[in-house]
Amino acid sequence: MIFGEVIYLYKDNSIVKLKLDVIFKRVFGDDKNKNIIAAFISALLEIPRESIKQIYINNVELTPEYFDQKFSRLDLRLDVDGRTVNVEMQVNYEPDFKERTLFYWSKIYSDELKSGEEYGTLKRTVCINIINFNLFDCADYHSNFKVMENERHEVLSDKFAIHFFELKKINNVKKNKPMEDWLNLINAETEGDLMSIQQTTNIPEVKDTIVMLRQLSADEKVRQEAYYREKRLHDEATALGNARREGRAEGRAEGRAEGRAERDDELIERWRKKGITEDQIKELLGE
Repeated sequence: MIFGEVIYLYKDNSIVKLKLDVIFKRVFGDDKNKNIIAAFISALLEIPRESIKQIYINNVELTPEYFDQKFSRLDLRLDVDGRTVNVEMQVNYEPDFKERTLFYWSKIYSDELKSGEEYGTLKRTVCINIINFNLFDCADYHSNFKVMENERHEVLSDKFAIHFFELKKINNVKKNKPMEDWLNLINAETEGDLMSIQQTTNIPEVKDTIVMLRQLSADEKVRQEAYYREKRLHDEATALGNARREGRAEGRAEGRAEGRAERDDELIERWRKKGITEDQIKELLGE
């Protein structure tokens, strides 16, 4: 029975994972959790908590169809004191992720301009990508991109900002405790992980989120939703992995076939120059 599988999934002190999109949105997409959201955004963007006066959440609804969708990303759009902040949680690797993020940023930025408004009214647009795979060839878990002149390093505009947080690198570099507390919490998979974070963090909102995660983990309906969602993501990752392996195998086979064809063409040309007849060439090729 599925219910039995869900119980089995959590009997080893594991918890519903905050990195799972349906859980992430329950915490950071809930209008009642604005203090938690503000502390989270403050830590990740390294801006003073007191500078965040207002937060408006634009897409908080979780429809029943959402839980059946076979994709692994979550978009959470926020208006934070005149900034447009888009938070994306991406569990599985996706090809061309850098290009897709750039496209998302451009769409969000341009959508802010209403008919008849001046370009100067466009808001600063910040994309936060929290990803569960390695994207850059570096040890640092945080990459912050902006647009600047190549030699003078003069920033073209402060309205562009794209951040990447690579969860698999979180233990490589220690440099920002509040940021790392939140990312470790998103990475947490067991009650032991929660206890370790709870004992070392000084952030009240992180502790509040831990309490919330425990409550969600104790809710059988939420646990089943998380189980179904995680299973779909595993299925998706498996399907993509199989497709890549099949593609590589097919490419190798095509490469061998092309290599043989090129080799045969060279041999045929040599044989013709030596006066070997077409019938003799066919016999040599085994045709």
